[in-house]
Parts: sequence; structure tokens; C-alpha cells
Amino acid sequence: MPYCTQMEAAKSGLITPEIDKAAAGENMAPECLRRLVARGLAVLPANRLHRALNPRAIGSNLKTKVNVNLGSSKDLTDPETELAKVRAAVALGADAIMDLSTFGDTQSFRKKLSETCPAVLGSVPIYDAIVDLNKPLKDITASEWLSSARRHAESGMDFLTVHVGLNRETCRKFKANPRLTNIVSRGGSLIFAWMEMTGQENPFFERYDELLDMCREYDVTLSLGDACRPGSLHDASDPSQIQELIVLGELTQKAWAKDVQVMIEGPGHMPLDEIEPHMKLQKSLCHGAPFYVLGPLVTDVAPGYDHITSAIGGAIAAWHGAAFLCYVTPAEHLRLPTLEDMKEGLMAAKIAAHAGDIAKGLPGARDWDDSMSRARQALDWDKMFSLALDGGKARRYRSQSPPELENTCTMCGDMCAMRNMNRILAGETV
Repeated sequence: MPYCTQMEAAKSGLITPEIDKAAAGENMAPECLRRLVARGLAVLPANRLHRALNPRAIGSNLKTKVNVNLGSSKDLTDPETELAKVRAAVALGADAIMDLSTFGDTQSFRKKLSETCPAVLGSVPIYDAIVDLNKPLKDITASEWLSSARRHAESGMDFLTVHVGLNRETCRKFKANPRLTNIVSRGGSLIFAWMEMTGQENPFFERYDELLDMCREYDVTLSLGDACRPGSLHDASDPSQIQELIVLGELTQKAWAKDVQVMIEGPGHMPLDEIEPHMKLQKSLCHGAPFYVLGPLVTDVAPGYDHITSAIGGAIAAWHGAAFLCYVTPAEHLRLPTLEDMKEGLMAAKIAAHAGDIAKGLPGARDWDDSMSRARQALDWDKMFSLALDGGKARRYRSQSPPELENTCTMCGDMCAMRNMNRILAGETV
């Protein structure tokens, strides 16, 4: 193999098969995508051991991509249910699947994913360190934390979330500036607790070069985790969040020097008016590396509807430069999502992603909407269903409420504006 990573190949002027295929999905010349990957402005997560991968690129100059989180917990351990979610998510157009399992035979589950799932795959290795080692958190060694990352790379994960920016300095900043909701990142809270109990530096930060060497070996993309992401509007854009972002920017450059691809993870909960400036700040501090955001959720008071609060923030974030939206389901803050929760969350995120692409003027983004509008004007219901984000749901709604008049719906009936305008402009009587 003439190159170790997609970034190394891109820097050398090589267009890999993965870049060629991902560029086709963007309606972009492969050379244009190669240049973005070479500069770190786009990533192409493609672990060499993920045999089933259908590669796609993530970057602010590209279509906004959507990630689906799933995985088992101690209370709900059913791998087959989670695999059913995977299949449904892929069928509905998810770009990435992230396994957040915290219980059960997680290694077998990841292996099954890498053998069968065409979407980009991600995971959080520190969960497994706790699951597999089955010992008190404070007794886990730095080497064992690093080994957990290697196991995930060996299982074919294309990107790994590692909370490497939560170093001792970031922790001091957090403790000096009390928050309303403290650290809400699950991985971040575990690393913080381990550091507090042991008095040691974050092993992923202290031994970052080893982590990069491992990523280079398998061509794993690093998703630099936002341990200090705000878990409430009150905590948005506070000193610890910005301190961590500064650290992640420095670590990005170190990764690029070793040809390791990097994404930056971001908020979290954030007021509507802070999203645009935060997107710009991230681009500045992290040198244009793709931004991967959870939401942002623009209000704290809508449990049961957080897929909507997330979609509002996600659309604005995508408009202003976020490259990758992590979906949020109606079950956020409440329970492990069901299959139906997953579908609702994914559709909300895909709507947000597409709305963002239209707003930022992505070439061709509006074509889809214009095609739908032409089908509506022509009252071509089958065409509308074929163009819909979820054509099955649209078709089901119409079939459940059949109209008296053909080519109308039960809301407007013979007052249908489309039908009447078509007829009157054709010289017919309404």
C-alpha cells in the first residue's frame, strides 16, 4: 500500500478509491475532495478493517451528514434490537452509526457492524474499558485506557470519540468557573472522575502521540470529544468549553502532522443567538477542521420533543459551518431510544441538515425541493412520495384519509388551491 491514511494519500496527490467514490456522492470532482482532505477541511473516515463501508466525506463544503447513536445499556441489553435500529437507520439514509453500548458483548456487536453496515462507524472506547475490565474506575491504568482505543480500531470503527481535551488545565478552568449542570458528557465525566481520584493527567492527552500512531496504523479518524460541552443554556460558551476548544485546536495540528484525520465535537445546549458565533469561533480555533455537533438544543424545557429543539439548532449550525449533525431523539434525557424514537430523531436531523445545505448555498441542494414543488403543482402524488424524505410515512398518511375528489386531500377537498389554479389557468370552470 503506497499510503497509510486517506490524509497522507491526499497530501501526496493521490486519489484513493474511497475519495473517488465519496466525491461521486457529493457531485464533486475527486480532485476537489482530495484537496479538502489534504488540508484537513474534510475527513473521509475509512478504517481499513471496515469491509462493508460505503465511504462518504464530512466537511463544511460538503453535504451536511447525519449520525445516529445507538447501543445497549445495562437496563436494556438486546443486540438484535440495536441491529434492527441499524438496518432501519441505513434504510432511512443515516450517514453514520455510532455505537454507544455500555453493557453486554460489545466487541461482538462492533464486529457485526463492521461486517455488515455500509454507514460510517464510530464509537467511544472508554465505555468498553469499564465494561471489559470490570474493576473500579480509579484502578484502571493509563495503558488500559489506551488499549481500549486499540480494540475499537481493530474492530473496524472508522472514527473514535476520545475526550482528549479535558486535561488538567481544562479541569482547573472548569472548577474555577462553576456550572449549573457540571460535565454532562458521559465519557468526559468518567475521565474527569478518574483524574480527580488518581491525581494523574488524562492518559489520552499525556500519551497523545501513541494514540495518533494507533490511528495512523488503522486509518482511524479522531473525533476529538467535547467533554465540556454545555448541558444547559446557562453553561453555553463558558470558560471551560472555550478552554477545551483551544486545546482541541492544538491537538488537531499535531494529528495533521502525523496524517491523522480529525473532527471536532461541539455543543450541546446553546441559545439560538450563540450558534453562529460559536461555529465561527470553532473554525478559527480549530483551523477549519470539520465540526460535529450534538444538536445544538436551543431550549432546555422540551423533554419528549428534543428532536425538535435539536433540529432547530442543527439547521442553524449547518448553515454556519457545522459539517456533521448527531441526531437527538424524542427520548433524549429520558430513556434508551426505541426504534420509533430513532426514526423520529433521524428524520428531524436530516431535515435540519438539508435546510442548512440550502441556506449555505450548497450547489444542487435546492434542486430536490424544486422537484417536489413541481410534483405538487402537477398533483403527482406518486412523484411526491418518491421525493419525500420519508415517502412511506407520506403515503401512509394519505391512504389513511382518502378524499372524495381524486387528486385532492381531505384538508382542502374541492377548495384545493393547486387543483383550482391548474383548472382556471387552463380555461376550465372552477
